[in-house]
Amino acid sequence: MINTTYYKSPLGDILLASKNNMLIGAWFEGQKYYLSNISQNLIEKEDRILIKTKKWLDSYFGGEKPPIDELSLRPQGSNFRLEVWKLLCEIPYGQTASYKDIASKIAENRGIEKMSAQAVGGAVGHNPISIIIPCHRVIGSDGALTGYAGGIDRKLFLLKHENARF
Repeated sequence: MINTTYYKSPLGDILLASKNNMLIGAWFEGQKYYLSNISQNLIEKEDRILIKTKKWLDSYFGGEKPPIDELSLRPQGSNFRLEVWKLLCEIPYGQTASYKDIASKIAENRGIEKMSAQAVGGAVGHNPISIIIPCHRVIGSDGALTGYAGGIDRKLFLLKHENARF
C-alpha cells in the first residue's frame, strides 16, 4: 500500500507518495510521467514522512534552503536512473548543471570514455520526486531551459526562486 497526500504549492498541487515511511514520489498534478513506476494501490493517508515532506516544502517555498538529506527518499527506477538522481541531489541550491556535466560525471565514475547526455536527459525527465531531487537545476549546455516534466514555466519559477544563474 502506498500512502498519499496533496501539498498545495505556489505552482499547483503536488501529489506526495510514500511507502514504508520513505518518500517515493512528488509529482505536480498532470505533469509528464505522473505516478510513473507506481503499480500498487494508493490510499490517502499521511504518515510521518509525508508530514515531514510538507514541512520541508513549506521551508523551501518560504525561502529557506532545507537539506535534501532531512528526508528519507526512495525513488524507484533503474540503476542508471538512480545514479543520475543521486547526482542531481549534489547540485547545490541556486546552482545549475548541464546534462553534459552529469553525463561526464557518470562516465568518470564508471571509468568509461563518455556517457550520453540524452540518456541522462531521459533519466532526469523521469525523476519521481520533483523539487526535492532538484531536476529543475539541470539545463542545456548552452544555458537553455530545456525540458522539465512539470513544465518550463515551473522550472523557470524554481530557478528564479533559488536565485540561480543560468
